[in-house]
Amino acid sequence: MRPRTLEEFLGQEQLLGPGKALGELIRRGDVASCIFWGPPGSGKTTLARIVAHYTARHFEPFSAVTEGVARVREIIKAAEDRLKYEGRGTILFCDEIHRFNRAQQDAFLPWVENGIVTLIGATTENPSFELTGALLSRCRVFVLEPLTEDHIKTVVRRALEDKDRGLGALGLTIDDDALALLAREADGDARRALQALEAAAEYLAGSSTARDRPVPPITASIISDALQKRFAKYDKGGEEHYNLISALHKAVRGSDVEGSLYWLARMLAGGEDPLYIARRLVRIAAEDVGLADPRALSLTLAAKDAYHFLGSPEGELALAQATVYLATAPKSNRVYTAYGRAMQAAEEHPAEAVPLHIRNAPTKLMEELGYGSGYKYAHAYDEAYVPQEYLPDLLRGQKWYEPSEFGFEKDIKQRMEWWEQLKKAAVGQPLT
Repeated sequence: MRPRTLEEFLGQEQLLGPGKALGELIRRGDVASCIFWGPPGSGKTTLARIVAHYTARHFEPFSAVTEGVARVREIIKAAEDRLKYEGRGTILFCDEIHRFNRAQQDAFLPWVENGIVTLIGATTENPSFELTGALLSRCRVFVLEPLTEDHIKTVVRRALEDKDRGLGALGLTIDDDALALLAREADGDARRALQALEAAAEYLAGSSTARDRPVPPITASIISDALQKRFAKYDKGGEEHYNLISALHKAVRGSDVEGSLYWLARMLAGGEDPLYIARRLVRIAAEDVGLADPRALSLTLAAKDAYHFLGSPEGELALAQATVYLATAPKSNRVYTAYGRAMQAAEEHPAEAVPLHIRNAPTKLMEELGYGSGYKYAHAYDEAYVPQEYLPDLLRGQKWYEPSEFGFEKDIKQRMEWWEQLKKAAVGQPLT
């Protein structure tokens, strides 16, 4: 059922539609080395074969999973001979090109540059993470999108009608509910949809009732059995890993409880390490909730410990509780930004001397040198506070932490304003 022409190809209108770059290049037979980046079943291999068809080049498939550089050299030698004796170019289609390490990827470079082969790489991973800069600079990246449910329905109908390449000879039909279920559960993957359809067809065609009477329609129940358990789309080592943790963090920061719980559940269902999630929740407590609710940090640490104690799946509830708490807590990043400013000051002024009055003086010599001289012990004063300078001279007067008006930081702000009044009174400045 693999499409053979652009007219048969479904989806990717953003690349192949009227006036779109890739479609025009294919029709002109002028496709250079490129990378097809897209999810499983979106048509990467099929599109590469269509390119070979329209450009009249030999198509040489190659798997980065099962083959190595030695096989690449064999393909290159054959491509050189083909070009020399037949005048015909070669498309080297490297499936899962991201599975090659960087040294192996660089093996393509000289042959891509001198035009012996046109390289088309297919990958489900973000090329900017998985492919070398040298290879990317020589290959244009085209992003393929998952097929829509309507596309999947069309693929299924074609398979049921086509007597030469599909299941048309079996006389199968599918009811609307089953078709809708299959289109939805395929998750944009035509290959997954066709595999489930074939499994359903085998079940019906091989049943005892099917031998005696007309084959019944494919129902939603049969499709459910054919699909079996649907696993979450998740790659703990790839781009989706970072996309999902980013989505969780941003949903919590944005105080969206439902979004926060959904992305948490997506990660756990996909097999993410719960302790990785727990560490991110601790980070969120410090970065995005901060002192607006100081209890957030303690609660997230407790959730981590609870997961350690209970394990999965019971311990996952503690992570959910922490996630909801963080999402609904008042937010402040003032500690986060204050620390960033302080770090910048430390990097710009790394050698400022510690003022003598706040230096440690463990020896008599240090006391004689003035270490600790003039230090005022705060607890010896009313309210356990006395104005004195704690920054180096060059940084006096700096204000890095400015508490917000939210949650507990509102109390902190009032306290800091009161201390500021005491400082002004101590030096005879007018109070505000």
